[in-house]
Amino acid sequence: MTTATANQPVRITELLLRDAHQSLLATRMKLEDMLPICEQLDKVGYWSLEVWGGATFDSCLRFLKEDPWVRLRELKKVLPKTPLQMLLRGQNILGYRHYADDVVRRFVDRSIDGGMNVFRIFDALNDLRNLETSVKAVVDGGAHAQGAICYTVSPVHTLDLFVQQGRDLESMGCHSIVIKDMAALMCPVPVFEMVRALKAAVKIPVHVHTHATTGVAPMVLLRAIDAGADGVDTAISALSGGSGHVPTEALVEAIAGTPRDSGLKQEDFAPIADYVRKIRPKYKEFETNFSGSDPRIFLSQIPGGMISNMESQLKQMGCLDKIDAVMAEVPRVRKDMGYIPLVTPTSQIVGTQAVFNVMMGERYKTVPAESKMVFAGKYGRTPAPVDAEVQAKVLKGEEVVTCRPADLIPNELDKLAAEVAGRARGEDDVLSYALFPKVWEEFHEHRVKKEKGEVAPAPAPAPAAPVAAPVAPAGPVKRHLELKLKINGKDEAVTVDVL
Repeated sequence: MTTATANQPVRITELLLRDAHQSLLATRMKLEDMLPICEQLDKVGYWSLEVWGGATFDSCLRFLKEDPWVRLRELKKVLPKTPLQMLLRGQNILGYRHYADDVVRRFVDRSIDGGMNVFRIFDALNDLRNLETSVKAVVDGGAHAQGAICYTVSPVHTLDLFVQQGRDLESMGCHSIVIKDMAALMCPVPVFEMVRALKAAVKIPVHVHTHATTGVAPMVLLRAIDAGADGVDTAISALSGGSGHVPTEALVEAIAGTPRDSGLKQEDFAPIADYVRKIRPKYKEFETNFSGSDPRIFLSQIPGGMISNMESQLKQMGCLDKIDAVMAEVPRVRKDMGYIPLVTPTSQIVGTQAVFNVMMGERYKTVPAESKMVFAGKYGRTPAPVDAEVQAKVLKGEEVVTCRPADLIPNELDKLAAEVAGRARGEDDVLSYALFPKVWEEFHEHRVKKEKGEVAPAPAPAPAAPVAAPVAPAGPVKRHLELKLKINGKDEAVTVDVL
């Protein structure tokens, strides 16, 4: 595999079937609305189509009552020419905890069997130890391993650090690298410098992924291409912008006729955009409230979807006036936690802790289990040391993990299979249960009822954590609230007095 020269066409990864609807439609697009346009998508000539991973696996089971493994196989049937791509959270796979190595390996193998070609693999902390097992499994399985560097801005996230991570990913066996700018923090000058430095340091291709949230994404992708980026991510115009991505047609047109011309044709995009415009109204209730651009993110580093989610939750609490205080608290919590990047699941963890700190009127008076796990090293090594005073307050003497967290997890696949013996219909079900036990149980129950011809009630969409259910105020100053968290697939209720 070779890196780009000044005359090589830019590789385009289309995000319509995964990140685009995850960012703008709460990951609710159904398979039945994907299949009709796949023949046209397959004609375009994309380098890859991102169709799976991220939140889609959870959403399929939890909300759509679709088997995500069936989705993968059905998409492969109608997309025979274009490589299929997924987003994999390393040792977290597609869930919110670390899984044993045997589960990671089998998940990757099964995904390859189902038709997955390109695995974009990241760790929320950029702890590359958490990528070792999944990268090796992808390489051993004959698929393309793309190692991700989660981009963020902090005193410790230097160009030298990012370049070293690129070298480490190459040494690990990755076939390509992607700069994953999930919060749209990257600007044109830094991306030019980072791409150029990575291209000089590694021999494998470099791709760039960013969001439109802050408004600079088109300039970022153009400068990345100028610096020699081999590939970029875009989304068809009818499902782009906002907290989504740069429109595919616009980027393709911007580099048309240049030495980096993608070779893709505008006329091939028109039927896709027309189709998406027709089906998008079906998902109106799931449309994000975030639109346009929000430069506040450069200060808070809060991804656009996270901002709109916090606004909604605080509004439910009757505390929307606290939004500025919460947004100001987010970077402080992030610093306390060692300047961790804000990407699933760390964005939820930091955001939830910031809400608690503001609502309680005292920092770290209430600490969810996930925050404790960060301070205890159970998610991995943070980019910088965590705040020692906060760590002592939160852990209260609990031992800190310094090894690769998965080294402490014994093989668990056989145990998980035994738990669903007699109900699981094969390895797909076992792996789905492994990632989301309670959600799979509900999915399986719905599936059985559907097969019996019983009408199951449509599942109500559940908002992300923290969700507030206001109770009668205790007085003129304090408000008594019950906060319900759902981060690691489980519910956790905490009652607080809001000051």
